[in-house]
Amino acid sequence: MATCIFMGFKVYSLLRAQNQSNHKEQQMETTQKGNVMGRRVLKSVMQAIIGKEQIILRVFLAILARGHILIEDIPGVGKTTLAIAFSKALNLEYSRVQFTPDVLPSDVTGFSVFDKETGNMEYTPGAVLCNLFLADELNRATSRTQSALLEAMEEGQVTIDGVSHVIPEPFIVIATQNPVGAAGTQLLPDSQMDRFMVRLTLGYPGHEDELSLLKRKQGKALLDLVEPVITGEELERMRTEVDKVHVDNAILNYIVTLISKTRKHPDLILGASPRASIAITSISKAAAYLQGRDYVIPHDIAPLFTDTLAHRLVLRPGAEQENITTVKILNDIVNSVKALTVG
Repeated sequence: MATCIFMGFKVYSLLRAQNQSNHKEQQMETTQKGNVMGRRVLKSVMQAIIGKEQIILRVFLAILARGHILIEDIPGVGKTTLAIAFSKALNLEYSRVQFTPDVLPSDVTGFSVFDKETGNMEYTPGAVLCNLFLADELNRATSRTQSALLEAMEEGQVTIDGVSHVIPEPFIVIATQNPVGAAGTQLLPDSQMDRFMVRLTLGYPGHEDELSLLKRKQGKALLDLVEPVITGEELERMRTEVDKVHVDNAILNYIVTLISKTRKHPDLILGASPRASIAITSISKAAAYLQGRDYVIPHDIAPLFTDTLAHRLVLRPGAEQENITTVKILNDIVNSVKALTVG
């Protein structure tokens, strides 16, 4: 009897080990497929945006991590083109609002109108009910209009006259803002800044990149070169696979240690929130996924740390006059914390 039990347990153990092995192989196959599809998306977007590979990569990582993107830069460097290129490559329903002081919250979220025939209030959808919403020059809008985006970004819905309307998935906000101090601009509130997963800057192109841009643009629109690569359903499947990427407890401890240091730094009056911890964890999982791994390593975190956290921090008064920046502080924090080797 004991021998039968032992043999049964041995067979069960072998079957369990085999199932775990098959599951791991299936996971690796999934991440490898995601790697291939991701590269195709990036290649398509790069047809319209030349010489900004790292920026394009970070935008796509944020999209895969279910985050929203803020691009801060001067006019004319390709912010709008970047958003439209992603909407085409990902085959998403795209909407854009050019924000000015006279744009109303209802222009973004929609409004209800009384229908005489039915006797009911009928909802007219606003521009934000789409898959990819470009909030162009967001910091030119009034605070009330800026706040209209908060519920949509955080909860994926808008509420009009007490009735909630769900925004279709996938839902991505790419917002642009002119540098603070430019004519007609105002600071975005901290609560809204914290809802963007990353803040990026395109900057001027290099000499060779701008020359290539001019040659490629002769007689054609660069956005016409961008081809649809995947569907919205495939993007949602990739995002679900990113959610399943494993994060070891040692990695989580590493992230919390980094975040905690921002809250104790003498040059900061506002450190990173728990939302920042979630953001850096999520985008690191996306980075691992695009590299064909189903687990996160410290090297996935460090290159994305400043883009994910810098816009969430507030310097103490007078720090800027001493040439202290949030980017420098974050780089010092990353260099000061030793990342453990995770098996």
